[in-house]
Amino acid sequence: MTTTLDTDTLTTGDGVRLRVWEHGPADAPTTLLLVHGWTLTTHTWDRVIDSVLSGSSVRVVRFDLRGHGESEAAPAGSATIERCADDVAELIAQRVPTGPIVLAGHSMGGMTIMALAERHPELFAARIAGAALVATSSGDLVAPTLGLPAPIASVAHRAELGVRGVLANSSGKRLSKNSRPLRPGMRWLLFGAGAERRDIADSADWVAACNPSNLAGFRKSLAEHDRAHALAALRSIPVVVLAGSADRLCPLPHSRRIADALPDAQLLVYSGAGHMLPMERTDEVADRITQLVRVADRS
Repeated sequence: MTTTLDTDTLTTGDGVRLRVWEHGPADAPTTLLLVHGWTLTTHTWDRVIDSVLSGSSVRVVRFDLRGHGESEAAPAGSATIERCADDVAELIAQRVPTGPIVLAGHSMGGMTIMALAERHPELFAARIAGAALVATSSGDLVAPTLGLPAPIASVAHRAELGVRGVLANSSGKRLSKNSRPLRPGMRWLLFGAGAERRDIADSADWVAACNPSNLAGFRKSLAEHDRAHALAALRSIPVVVLAGSADRLCPLPHSRRIADALPDAQLLVYSGAGHMLPMERTDEVADRITQLVRVADRS
């Protein structure tokens, strides 16, 4: 697969232009590569990056997943976690060809890291020096309960399947022109106690801008995600697993299963926090990532 590079975009082997950002000193010993979650953008990590850069000398590379943010839409059939993992592999080959890498993935970003381990295990053997798996899951996402009673969750799942079918056939470029009506739903679904209004509004903006057919495609891929076996590739590197006790999308048991599969991993649970840990618990997430970077620097 060939990859073309220019100043701030990367064109993947299947022709999708991904928006890429780089921060920090280019000659830093370690690179931190950040992967965001489904329907969001890399700006989920903005405050974490500021905190990490203030506490360590590290190069940071991040990008918008295909069909999200400022990246181009995924062609038909390529809105999948597997293809995102291949995008990360291409990004590493072009932007981070040498040196140790610390990966941090939020939600579907964490699942992308698992798919990267499954599809490109050689990277974990040779290059990956640590990983932060933030509010994520190794599988069992076909019909999440969202913390609702079983009968209500069943109705919600059937409704979601109907909406997904409509979105899959959409030719629109964005989910909605107006994000304001999405805010109450985002507040309930994504955040725990004490959420900031600005964070809710930003999240609603990101979701509203998501490509509708890609949104549906990725939701299907999330339902098919089953990668507990891929975690074996992470057993030889430092791993932190971060979870919010009030996460509706990837509830705490999902993080516990990941930690159980990685006996040396550190599991940290943030009381009252929801799914958006990089925004809800910025300092704590940044501190844990900074620790991984420092270990990688020493190694």
